[in-house]
Amino acid sequence: MSPSSDLLRRPFKRPLLSDQQRRRDLSLKRQEQSRDSQLHARRVSSALLSLPLEPGASSTEYYSDLHLASEVASKILKGGLEGRKWFQKQLMLPEWMIDVPRRLPQDWFVLARPAGERCLVVSYGGTTVSRRRNGTVLHRFPSALSDGCCRTKAQPSCSILDCIFHEMDQTYYVIDMLCWRDYSLYDCTAEFRFFWLKSKLAETRVCDPPSYYHRYRFSLVPRYTCDLTALHTAYTGAVPYVKDGLMFYNKHAHYQPGITPLALVWKDQNCSKYVVDTNNEGKVPSHQQIVLELQRDGKVTTSDNPPVVFGCLGLDLIQKLGTLQSPYLLRFAIGDGGLTIVDGKLERADLHYLGKSNRARAFADSYSKIMFQSMVRGSSLKIDDLIAAISSSDDGANGPDVEMMDGKKALWKRSVWIVPHSIGSAHHLLLLMTFGSYYILRRIDTFEGANDLPLQPGTADIFFWYISRLLS
Repeated sequence: MSPSSDLLRRPFKRPLLSDQQRRRDLSLKRQEQSRDSQLHARRVSSALLSLPLEPGASSTEYYSDLHLASEVASKILKGGLEGRKWFQKQLMLPEWMIDVPRRLPQDWFVLARPAGERCLVVSYGGTTVSRRRNGTVLHRFPSALSDGCCRTKAQPSCSILDCIFHEMDQTYYVIDMLCWRDYSLYDCTAEFRFFWLKSKLAETRVCDPPSYYHRYRFSLVPRYTCDLTALHTAYTGAVPYVKDGLMFYNKHAHYQPGITPLALVWKDQNCSKYVVDTNNEGKVPSHQQIVLELQRDGKVTTSDNPPVVFGCLGLDLIQKLGTLQSPYLLRFAIGDGGLTIVDGKLERADLHYLGKSNRARAFADSYSKIMFQSMVRGSSLKIDDLIAAISSSDDGANGPDVEMMDGKKALWKRSVWIVPHSIGSAHHLLLLMTFGSYYILRRIDTFEGANDLPLQPGTADIFFWYISRLLS
């Protein structure tokens, strides 16, 4: 996988197929600096479990106690199709990589994606539930997660993990963490979420072999800063699961439910068996097939936000389809005319109607998936393009890193206060490096002395809660 000298000097200049880079920049700018993610995490956990009501308690009182907004509570109580639709919007879904991001070795993680069903796993109220991407329940089981079974049930708390269930070895491979023991991580950067995920799973028995009180095994998917060595490891390295391409996460991205350009997926024949989409018979069709959502005005669009319009159906076909129910998903084939792209924007698509989509499907295809599948059939983005982008990164890798400088300042400040750099305080110091705030450091020092709390892994949750109070 060694790059050639030509690739090192000048990466191949691909034609502009999308505005993916611009949308990545906009997504980073739009990340809200403050939002009530704690409430959102509680909504997700309570809704996922659909907990039974206590005897004598009304549904309104029950969900009020959980601080759920009335509109969300009503959706949860109705359940069924409306409930599933709500759950369908809770996962952060990656775009397909159409162009290589800038600053790939500085700002991105890479991991080998396990093949399987993407799902949310939540532990709460002495049980654990996983839900598929389409909102239906995958498993309901006991686990070693906090409050995940009757044995670990103490003070009520919820934890939410983003996982992929690997059928072959019956394992949940954890790729992200949304909430841990009632502390929401939606507004934390991916860099911190991954650190917190690794440290917290190491403190529990979640990764132990299955048992009566822990029915399925959990395993953390290794992730690496995306340099040449890490890319080679993720691409060719041995893993205990069937590999299904590579996933890339922007280090600064918050957890944003829905499709985001700050998470990307890429595949080729060497790291995935499922590169080109197949039909219902498992065969690659002669023409690319896509699924689009029919809107009430007759337009057919992707699942993006905002959606990309691929065309408009004729009135005769709309009348033949009958009453529209959202989402109304239709299958199309892209004819010989293909897709016409001008300056990264779709101008025209040669669509041929095939029929209705599978009823179990919840989403239309995204624009990036359609473009990636089109590229795979022609001039696809190859591993050499990723190597070239990393090798020729012109952003000063040796330049100052603002967040790292903040971390060094935090460590220096702690040294002035005579807090030893030991294992006991490392857990807390790494947390402070994420924020790099002198104000928080001073308040933490006061809180530590007033409550006679030592800085050690066992008290990390208490300090983390206190910091969340300061930031709220």
